[in-house]
Amino acid sequence: MATRQLLVLASLLGPAACGGDRPMIQIGPPPPKATTGALAGPLCKDGGCACMSSPEEAGAPQGAGLKRFEIKLGPTPHDLWLTLPGHVLYKSAERPEVCFYVDLPTGSHQLELRASQPDAVAAAVAISELGAQTKSAYATFRFSCGSPGGVCSFQELDGKKAEYQGVKKSTHDPCGSTKIKELVWDTGRSPDHQVPSELAMRFVLQVYKFVPDKPSGDPSCGTGEGRRRRDDAARPPEAEDATPPAP
Repeated sequence: MATRQLLVLASLLGPAACGGDRPMIQIGPPPPKATTGALAGPLCKDGGCACMSSPEEAGAPQGAGLKRFEIKLGPTPHDLWLTLPGHVLYKSAERPEVCFYVDLPTGSHQLELRASQPDAVAAAVAISELGAQTKSAYATFRFSCGSPGGVCSFQELDGKKAEYQGVKKSTHDPCGSTKIKELVWDTGRSPDHQVPSELAMRFVLQVYKFVPDKPSGDPSCGTGEGRRRRDDAARPPEAEDATPPAP
């Protein structure tokens, strides 16, 4: 059995129900234990990728209109899956943390993070947009519950709900070009009904066309200063008056 926590980031929700008051639904089985789909960049081969130490190591997309993302699963001792169109990214219990690199076009992409363990789960995912122009990694989305070193609890998930409601304009990194929308999760109950034994978290990765021109952490991001600078750069310079001033 399972319970759903719905996060509507553009509006405030009422308090989450606790214990037996949580509505129950069924969660299907997780995907097969395998990574499928094309991985991108020089760090990837044979269905896996090494984690970058700097954004330059991950390379840049070759096709027009594509943006490269790092997807890091873990740290956790449990199996994790992240699915997106054309891909299943799988982290085994034998590897605490793994990285993947994918190229995505502009537009909306439906993602799902999945964890499944009989007694309790611990899950973590970090998604970073990689700026080809700025050589910066943008903190597009960060989620962890019970990681590292513990197990996910309903109380921690309730705290995540409140945290994500406070994200301005659904943009976790205001210097990047990607938003997180329509965040929903379902949880199954462990035998003692105290912690989740299943986690299915779904959200939309909204990739915008514009190319970030400031590194992550720039204090002017989100203030309108960047737009003013781009407008100034696009405006033609004023013609100089060739007539000398009158004596």
